Amino acid sequence: MTVTELDIPADAAPAPLALAKAALFLDLDGTLAPIVARPQDVVADPRRTGILESLMRGLEGRLAVVSGRTLCDIDRILEGRVPAVAAVHGLVRRGADGVVTQTEPHPALPEAVAALRLFAAGHPGMIVEDKGLSATLHYRGDPQHAQVARREAERIAARTGLMLQPGDMVAELRTPGPTKGDSVEAFLAHAPFAGATPIFLGDDLTDEDGFAAAERLGGYGVLVGRKRATAARLRLDDVEAALSWLEAAR
Repeated sequence: MTVTELDIPADAAPAPLALAKAALFLDLDGTLAPIVARPQDVVADPRRTGILESLMRGLEGRLAVVSGRTLCDIDRILEGRVPAVAAVHGLVRRGADGVVTQTEPHPALPEAVAALRLFAAGHPGMIVEDKGLSATLHYRGDPQHAQVARREAERIAARTGLMLQPGDMVAELRTPGPTKGDSVEAFLAHAPFAGATPIFLGDDLTDEDGFAAAERLGGYGVLVGRKRATAARLRLDDVEAALSWLEAAR
């Protein structure tokens, strides 16, 4: 994966989305929903659900959500409206046919969860999330200790053999396995996605594999948020801009 600082002007939003030959791959937090300090505080939203339902019809099912959240959490937030989902950054994948495949959890995950919880207990504002296939330390609620949190996650990763996946104010220790980019490739190998042009929307470092996969497979990535080094070709300012762009698709 190559991540470079692209020369994206501040107003370089993508052209209006044409649905005829597109396949959409959408991150959730920071793309379809605002990022909040406590992940459990993100709830279903009628507008977002309506946009996704409309896109599902227009795309004839060629839409997948590709998120770091668990499958159950994604279904809760999106009210079960999207059949094709890659969860936990690609470690769990549910096809458009409803069949679920997932990686076996790393045996050291319980140790990592316990170590992160012990660390977080001394830092009010930090939250540990056990996703079954990964353990995530959220430190958005304690930003002054971000560097300390990252170092602790690095130590635990080195000790346990888990893969450290950094993100926006999170450090995730995950079972080695498929990425978001791998999920895009897997979806495109089967109906209804096969033969379509992949478009990946995301905001975080964890979405870079998805951007790169979309570009490699004849499509493109769209970064949601401020300009930064990225493999995405285009950019939208924020969640509201992303929802409005999707809402206007024809």
